Amino acid sequence: MNITNPFIEKNETDSTDQVLVESAVAGNKKSLEQLIKRHQAWIYNIALKMVWDPVDAEDVTQETLIKIITKLSTFRHESSFRTWAYRITANHVINMKKRKMEFHYTSLEKYGDIIERSPDTELPDQDSVPVDVNLLIEETKIGCMNAMLLCLDREQRLIFILGSMFNVSDVIASEILEISKDSFRQKLSRTRKQLSNFMNNKCGLMNKNNPCHCAKKTKLMMDCGHVDPNNLLFSKNYVYSIEKVTPERIENVSNLFEEKTTKLFREHPFQQSPDFVKNLNEIISSQEFKSIFNFN
Repeated sequence: MNITNPFIEKNETDSTDQVLVESAVAGNKKSLEQLIKRHQAWIYNIALKMVWDPVDAEDVTQETLIKIITKLSTFRHESSFRTWAYRITANHVINMKKRKMEFHYTSLEKYGDIIERSPDTELPDQDSVPVDVNLLIEETKIGCMNAMLLCLDREQRLIFILGSMFNVSDVIASEILEISKDSFRQKLSRTRKQLSNFMNNKCGLMNKNNPCHCAKKTKLMMDCGHVDPNNLLFSKNYVYSIEKVTPERIENVSNLFEEKTTKLFREHPFQQSPDFVKNLNEIISSQEFKSIFNFN
């Protein structure tokens, strides 16, 4: 999987984006397809962390890409294409209709109560499942942490995804979110504290004496249908972890618990996205779309 990171502060890819945008607006369909391929994985991974469910994430990504490409002719180069495109992405994921998993997880307090009430279970016998049991434990862990994200409001969720998981600087994030750098840092700090306090009191990854341990909840998650051994949602189809494809920065994290929380989220897989060029080809080829771009 070839990953072009759009969030590197000294972004040498901006000039490539600029050329592709100009070419696409002039009618070059291949340039538009290349532009989509350069950004689809990042938009998809943002969507996936915003909505938890991969099918919903595909829908959100496609909706976002359609907005970006249909508005492309209005891009005035007053900012980088990155800022412009991810501002559209941010606005869409904050204001989109509520997705199904968002109805299930509404607050960390309620989620903590669910954890406290859920019984421990033994791991399934390896011979009884079609995949390595460790993958099922990993699936449980990622699913649980994604549920924690859903307990945040959407702005908090996006700020944490950008600032902690993708390590986006306050300069870039403030441009994308159209808030001040101070405001971004303050909101990110509050969200980190909220998540780290929750995990430090509930999560066995933070403290072995805490009530919730992934291995002890895996069979329960399977029985509830949240983990399907025949259809792993998060533990497959990826090459890199998020921390391997995001910028390295020295951060001022206020305590070790917040640092550990951030590290656990950055270890999540960076998922390979579907081919949205293929998905969007019917739309791109429509007469209505051709009226926007004079494709050659």
